[in-house]
Amino acid sequence: MSAGGWTLQHYMQLLAGKDLLGSLWNSVIFSVFATIVSLLFGGLLAWLVERTDVPLKGLAFITTIISLGTPYILYVTAWLFLLGRAGPFNDLYRLYVDSGATPFNVNSLTGMVLIEGFLWSPLVFLLLSSTFRAANAEMEEAARMSGASVFDTIRLISLKLAWPAIAALALFIFIRNIEAFEVPALVGMPGRVNVLTTDIYRSIKQMPPDLGYASAFSVLMIAIVGVLLYGYGRISKQAERYASVTGKGYRPRPFRLGGARWIGAAVILFNFVVVLLLPLLAILWMSVTPFIRPMRLANLNFITGKHFVAVLSSEYYYGLAINTLVVAAGVATLAMALTLVAGWLAARRKAAAGLIDQLITVPLVFPGLVLGVALLEIALRSPLPIYGTLWLIGLGFLIRYIPYGMRYCYAGILQIHPELEQAAGVAGGNVAQVLRRIVAPLLIPALAAGWLFIFLIASKEMAMPLLLAGSDSQTISVAMFDLWSNGQSGEVAALGLLWAGLMTLFATIFYVFSRRQSASTFGK
Repeated sequence: MSAGGWTLQHYMQLLAGKDLLGSLWNSVIFSVFATIVSLLFGGLLAWLVERTDVPLKGLAFITTIISLGTPYILYVTAWLFLLGRAGPFNDLYRLYVDSGATPFNVNSLTGMVLIEGFLWSPLVFLLLSSTFRAANAEMEEAARMSGASVFDTIRLISLKLAWPAIAALALFIFIRNIEAFEVPALVGMPGRVNVLTTDIYRSIKQMPPDLGYASAFSVLMIAIVGVLLYGYGRISKQAERYASVTGKGYRPRPFRLGGARWIGAAVILFNFVVVLLLPLLAILWMSVTPFIRPMRLANLNFITGKHFVAVLSSEYYYGLAINTLVVAAGVATLAMALTLVAGWLAARRKAAAGLIDQLITVPLVFPGLVLGVALLEIALRSPLPIYGTLWLIGLGFLIRYIPYGMRYCYAGILQIHPELEQAAGVAGGNVAQVLRRIVAPLLIPALAAGWLFIFLIASKEMAMPLLLAGSDSQTISVAMFDLWSNGQSGEVAALGLLWAGLMTLFATIFYVFSRRQSASTFGK
């Protein structure tokens, strides 16, 4: 069924395929349960740290900061080892229970759920922390004075007050999970657990590539994500109904747990072990062993530093680092410059403000892999020689991450009273001077935080560069994926540890700026 070069054949092929429903079902199950794991881990931790007097709060923030600086692929490979055949869990089971058994199968839907859930729990903690930090403690204290238990207070007061934020965040994490690629590719594909994103990837990487089929799959994903984003917007608009912070007598006070505070400390410690310590130990072990071996004392004799020597002595890896830093820093700078202007126009309700805001928000509908497919089609037909270059990757990153810059700038500009700009206008300043001398200096904390956030997520992105990168434009994440696929786990670990250290430095700066913004608002 076609007309004038247009065809519905690819959609008919997609709908007639026997794998569509299976992949769709796997995507939904994977996303739902991974979201639940993330919310349970990150949400409980955020409430304990921000609303109670629990000890070890600093450990929770250290865990989050380092996790933000760790590439997704490095985190996934760590858990592939930990839950894999040679990993400590299966190895201990064979040593003490059954020498011929392998009870943990990481390349399964369950393994995918656990790893993806752990992967997003630090972000859930970070985003819900601000919600619980701003919550008014008077209602919780009134419930406790009326005889409510700690559990009842959390269930009937804390969670209900934070419901819009929790529901919106749950939907956001679900969207990120359904468009995820790293975990499905590294964990699911070897175990033949197919989801929508891996189906798209395989259709492009097969020979010859089936771009039409991949595009039809991409349109299906856009439709799913678009509906979910619409629901996300509806939930976010209901936040005012649950406001508990007023201008009179507001002072956030911690919730006293009494003896239960040490149980809370155990939760923080458990989160540290699962989210940070175990993956770091696994990566460290893989980086100093010649090949994957069980974590036993006897294998300490095989420790070597050859993987670090190979990484630090190779110009190839330095080129990857430069590519990644250049494209991530360039995109972050351009995105924040554009959204400074766009955010000001939208916040001040200038001409076409609504249209500008909607146009900048539209890219949220496109999952990274889907956007990569679209840019691949454009590059192949473009007269400009951008195919396989950093320019194409940078364009993709800019489109994908400019909505995040808009949120930072828009929120920051709303906190700047228009009378400052009006005074500058009365003094003879034009729009460019007002933006440069008044708005931009006052917006530096938001601009810096937005820049660092985009820089961090762009430097970790794997799905889009994997489709768009050429031989001379690979990024760190793409190279790590190729190394892992070729069985070079030691070099993956060594490269990942060095890169994670650098990114942790940037993540620390991001955290400091975020806390300073919070302090300026809530005085904490």
